Amino acid sequence: MANPAEKPDPNPEDEREEVEDINGDEEEEEEYEGEDDVDAKSRTREDAIANRIRAESLFRRMRAAPVPVRVHDVVVKGNAKTKDHVIEAEVEVVRQATTLQELLEASKVANFNLQALDIFDSVNITLDSGPPELPGSTNVVVDVVESKSPITGQIGTFTKAEARSSSLEGSLKFKNIFGYGDIWDGSLAYGCDHTAEVGLGMYLPRFRGRPTPFTSRVYLATQDWLKFSSYKEQALGLSLGLLSSKYHELVYTVAWRNLIDPSQMASRSIRRQLGHNLVSGLKYTFKFDQRNSTLRPTRGYSFISTSQIGGLAPDSRTLRFLRQEIDLRYAVPLGFYRAALNFGVSGGITFPWGSGYKSRASFVPERFFLGGNISPVCSVGGPSALWGFKSRGLGPNEPRRDVQDDQSGETYERDFVGGDAAVTAFADLSFDFPLRWFRDRGIHGHVFACAGNMAEISENKYRNFSAPKFLETFRSSIGAGIVVPTSLFRMELNYCHILKKQEHDRAKSGFFMTFSTS
Repeated sequence: MANPAEKPDPNPEDEREEVEDINGDEEEEEEYEGEDDVDAKSRTREDAIANRIRAESLFRRMRAAPVPVRVHDVVVKGNAKTKDHVIEAEVEVVRQATTLQELLEASKVANFNLQALDIFDSVNITLDSGPPELPGSTNVVVDVVESKSPITGQIGTFTKAEARSSSLEGSLKFKNIFGYGDIWDGSLAYGCDHTAEVGLGMYLPRFRGRPTPFTSRVYLATQDWLKFSSYKEQALGLSLGLLSSKYHELVYTVAWRNLIDPSQMASRSIRRQLGHNLVSGLKYTFKFDQRNSTLRPTRGYSFISTSQIGGLAPDSRTLRFLRQEIDLRYAVPLGFYRAALNFGVSGGITFPWGSGYKSRASFVPERFFLGGNISPVCSVGGPSALWGFKSRGLGPNEPRRDVQDDQSGETYERDFVGGDAAVTAFADLSFDFPLRWFRDRGIHGHVFACAGNMAEISENKYRNFSAPKFLETFRSSIGAGIVVPTSLFRMELNYCHILKKQEHDRAKSGFFMTFSTS
């Protein structure tokens, strides 16, 4: 009797045939899939070749002649918080393009405008084909990634153009709070000379359809000029940026200022101006800068003109004055060791206006003061810097009412009261060192010369002004040094020799370390 466990399957051949049929079907499917993959790869290669041919044809057409194109639509993507009209306003330039070449250039400008808003981590602009029924049209796709952190902060030490020493500054920014590209910031600065400033500001790239940004700032500032001119300046003010473009800037400022003399040693001219006054004025700046660098220019030129009118308020304590400054720079490459000759001239004038303006003295904070531990190459905008002369260390001065017995040399017998007219000029020859180690780090040498002077013309003193005397009393210096440029400032180790100075000027020959910002 056969064992049931060993009983053979009833139809073994049929099962083998079914397995063979299944395997056969799988093999056939694999063959079909393989054919589909080959067809897909073939089509992909054909599409890539066709796209390459179309691209090469397009490039040939672009090189040969302008390619007409019309922007059908601007599509904005990725903006969860920022309003569409804010982005569209910055890329409006692409809608004006009529050729593909113009559209590519306009796309670069639009990308730069969006990056300049400082509210996006990345910006990508691509061109897509327009509707099929509109041949020759394209859609501009703007894909943005909004900043992950709306709050940023920074802290550092800086040297301002008109500062006497370094300052510690910190700021905190809140970006795009309301989705209009708005930036709100708070800042705090404290100088080693007891100068302090607290400010709150707001920036809007587009305000009620304005073509330029709108800015406003409230500030409370204290400047200590006791060491130089026996007074402290305190100001609470508001500034409004009415116009800001590549070449033009218009700012309105209103401030309540107070001059005090805690030392009780001020000269007669300073004492007459102590107390409260109101400053209300417009300041217009035209700036054209074609230099290839602000820290080490080797070619190009720049021109800056600043016009200011104060007294735009009916209050009798409003300061009425006019102030004009110009600054011209030129850099000429010499063709060896990256050598370049920089030279520049700056001038400025200020005087009061209104009834009896000839006999009135100009306001001291609005006058010109020369000198300071900065480089004339970087301090553009008006007459200010002179190598070798201390800040507020030259020009018209008066004896103080009293002199304390101070052996440290920190107290001076005279107050520098500034000038109503000032002129400065400089020449700077920069060159690379032969060693590659210095060239790779941008460290270079320079030789320089500078000159400047100022005079009083308000309060009827213009009657005593003469050009020969003004030229005769010019201050001048020469020197040489090593320059170490960084991304934030320009550091110089110079030896300066004073060629000419006047009585009571604070200047001396020797080695100096200077830090200058652009």
